[in-house]
Amino acid sequence: KQAFHTTSFYMSKLKLTFGCWNYDRTRALMDGSVQPDGIDLNYLNMPVEETFFRMLRHKEFDVAEMSLSSYSVSMSRDPRPFVAIPVFPSRFFRHSCIYVNANSGIREAKDLIGKKVGNPEYQMTAPVWIRGILSDHYGVPVDSVTYYTGGEEEPGRSEKIKLDLPPNIKVQSIGPEQTLAQMLLDGEIDALYTARMPSSFLKGGGKVKRLFEDYEQVERNYFKETKIFPIMHTVAIRRDVYEANRWVARSMMKALEESQKRTYEDLYETAALKAMLPWLTSHVEQVKREMGEDFWPYGFEKNEETLRTFLRYHFEQGLSKRLLKPEELFAPEALEAFKI
Repeated sequence: KQAFHTTSFYMSKLKLTFGCWNYDRTRALMDGSVQPDGIDLNYLNMPVEETFFRMLRHKEFDVAEMSLSSYSVSMSRDPRPFVAIPVFPSRFFRHSCIYVNANSGIREAKDLIGKKVGNPEYQMTAPVWIRGILSDHYGVPVDSVTYYTGGEEEPGRSEKIKLDLPPNIKVQSIGPEQTLAQMLLDGEIDALYTARMPSSFLKGGGKVKRLFEDYEQVERNYFKETKIFPIMHTVAIRRDVYEANRWVARSMMKALEESQKRTYEDLYETAALKAMLPWLTSHVEQVKREMGEDFWPYGFEKNEETLRTFLRYHFEQGLSKRLLKPEELFAPEALEAFKI
């Protein structure tokens, strides 16, 4: 009898690095309980500032969480260095992130006009949203203040992406030894729009305050009026990786959606609380009543109007050379999915 031998062929997976912070909604990718189809994922857990700096300056990762504003700025480059998928690991209502010196005379939003305002970077997503909201809803034109950029807690921070702003936008760099947190405390700037809570708010003995002290209600009212839950970060694939393996966009999106689905389930688990919040269940139920079951939506369609508003702000603030359309931001493979 003739012997037949079968040989099994093992096709190795594509090895990719993924720079992203340690979020509950991405943790299943980090611990490996969710694996993207066809990908051997090396999840690099880093704070957002490090991820953004390394990806934008040196393109160190194959895939990375990325500032929505920085990504939008990169769209004007030729060739475009990245392509995104409509996944949004960070969202944040930013009314709570406007800090003022208590002696600045700023009591309401319109008092910001003519003042000195710190932004760690002018192109940061959080200040883009803040400036846009203040303009749209509080009558504070973007070009009515002077912006001061630099390190919030450490001196020497510069814009990660070179900017070419219109002349009506006034932006100045702070000194090489100065920090925005200390300048706000000392009254050298009047206000600060930022993502991270400044140390001078925590330890300043009341000398630094929030503009909106009742920010939760203000933000709830904002959502009720606009239906916008501001997007801070997206997920970007390095262009060369995407062009060589177009399927990566859909594979990563599926995995990130599955990881988020597990977090939704964890937040509403009542046998034992998975997050250290005593009234977590009540909070989740309140959020669902006000924002719907899918209160942190991924995908294009559910986020189109939020993205459209952001891109308008980006253009009005001199950060985009033209008004971008939401669908231009994303890989076409990630804009639609098959149906059965």
